[in-house]
Amino acid sequence: CHTSWATSCFGCHLSMKANQRVPLNKFEGTLDRNFTTYNPQVVRDDVFMLGIDGTVKKNRLAVIRSSSAVVVSSQTQNRGWVYSQQQTVSGDGYSGQAFNPHFPHTTSGVGTTKNCTDCHLAKSRDNNAWMTQLLGFGTGTVNFFGRYAYTGGEGALHGVVWTEADEPQSVIGSSMHKNAYPRNYAEHVARGQKLATGYEHHAKEINDLTLRGEYLYTANGPAGFEVFDVANIDQKDFSERIVSSPVSPLGQRTYVRTPFATSVALPSTLLNDPMRIQLPENEEQPIPAWYGYAFVTDRKLGLVVCDVRTLLDGNPQNNFIAKKAVYNPDGRLTGAEYGVCAGHRVYICTPRGIAVVDIEKPEEPRLVGELTGSFLKNSRAIAVQFLNAFVTDDEGLKVVSLADPEHPRAVAGATVRLQDAHKLYVARTYAYVANGAEGLAIINIENPEKPRLDQMFNAGGDINDTRAVQIGSVAASMYALVADGKNGLRVIQLISPDTVEGAAGFSPRPSPRLIATYPTKEPMLAVSRGLDRDRVTDETGGQTVVFGRRGARPLHLDEMTSFLRHADGSLYRVEDVSAKDGKVFTKSGVELRPVPTAQARVLPRDADAPPE
Repeated sequence: CHTSWATSCFGCHLSMKANQRVPLNKFEGTLDRNFTTYNPQVVRDDVFMLGIDGTVKKNRLAVIRSSSAVVVSSQTQNRGWVYSQQQTVSGDGYSGQAFNPHFPHTTSGVGTTKNCTDCHLAKSRDNNAWMTQLLGFGTGTVNFFGRYAYTGGEGALHGVVWTEADEPQSVIGSSMHKNAYPRNYAEHVARGQKLATGYEHHAKEINDLTLRGEYLYTANGPAGFEVFDVANIDQKDFSERIVSSPVSPLGQRTYVRTPFATSVALPSTLLNDPMRIQLPENEEQPIPAWYGYAFVTDRKLGLVVCDVRTLLDGNPQNNFIAKKAVYNPDGRLTGAEYGVCAGHRVYICTPRGIAVVDIEKPEEPRLVGELTGSFLKNSRAIAVQFLNAFVTDDEGLKVVSLADPEHPRAVAGATVRLQDAHKLYVARTYAYVANGAEGLAIINIENPEKPRLDQMFNAGGDINDTRAVQIGSVAASMYALVADGKNGLRVIQLISPDTVEGAAGFSPRPSPRLIATYPTKEPMLAVSRGLDRDRVTDETGGQTVVFGRRGARPLHLDEMTSFLRHADGSLYRVEDVSAKDGKVFTKSGVELRPVPTAQARVLPRDADAPPE
């Protein structure tokens, strides 16, 4: 593993436009009437992930990277987008946000060789986010929103245009927008940085929403769990861009009524179809069953399990969502306010604290753990990053250890006091908390056991009713979409090459600035999460994306364990080492003595590998 991956492209946009006369790209000497563009969407440095190589390479440990993670659009000769930036799905059912085992760009050069804490937990406890990336759980930094941002709240939801339609797909009001589209940028500034285009649909109270493919999954308060069809959001031939009406003579029912839905937890924003028939010769792993379900929290019912597999098969004639289970053992989930999936576990915020529900058999949920007591005061929202959960409550942000994932434990002293913490988002070494009237709280969580407030951003007092935040990237910049209550949707540029030194690095310090606003009549309470771009497996080992080599895959859970735990299951931690005068020292200055040859573990080496 003494290699480094220098740069990785997390996705491209394949756009096909009809009725444009262009030569074919392979020098055939012929002309075509379809023009296809292929444009990178997100590029990051300092990416290092491990997985298993293909069968032809004997399934050995390998560096992996994002490759050909394509979203697709198609425009008719009348310039109507029949579909816009849709996910792809592989033949065997995995998301087309593809990964590959791949030789790194740089190997064993100065500053590129990996050290101990690049693959193991650090004794200094400051590489939780790095390990999250290494194992492929997804860091949330490179997520892709697409041309439309979805926000919802009291009485309505909106699909808002926040980027240009053409490539390069610049965010309106951003540094890149100013350079690539100077005239449009000037018009945006003249409008008072207000976004001009959005499409509305009535709702009861959107407390949570997530876009996955052509559908927007929402927790619609007293209307329960409701899924809206947004496939034609960018189609000019449709007067109503967001619909819930039937699309076939058989009708459809894309809702499950509950007393008061508060959140909808999906295993991922990626499309994975567990009903696909997989060909044995493709050597794919089975898709976990829980990827075909949505897990809805409800204040009265607790957890409601809904079968949404019919929305994954591409057949509009069977879109009838079914309620498969209502789970509230002894009333322990009453008052459930928010839930998040981490593999086959759902972590749920309740007035009692945190509940852990196992959904490996989705229609037979089991309560397997709780954190109750005085540590949490009315928990509101939760985000999971590898060995830790970050929870907002009446007192602010608090950290919960998930070293034993079914027995969450309070981390003493790991609290950041905030006045009005609501929903949050964790991206690498920062937690972004919607902090009501005070704006957006940016909290350094590089060492999760010692979180600290890095900065509070409110754009000079303009951002003053924050309720939810989501993070994503476009090109080389990172953005926050914020549901700012009575003010509508806000767009904040967090990191850009012209404002942040080392902008493409692993986790540079953000330098936020407000670049756009979409005012709404109704208070906005939620924003949709972007497409998971670096999540190749979940926290319980469930693969999420297709690999471009036969037999290649992410690490299994037991393979991950060898990087983290002793034989008895306890965590071990390491220090980086350096050599001096023929001796090896740890970072703290302890000399490491050589291991006798008889005790050394010799790893097998391929016959065609270079000498060690």
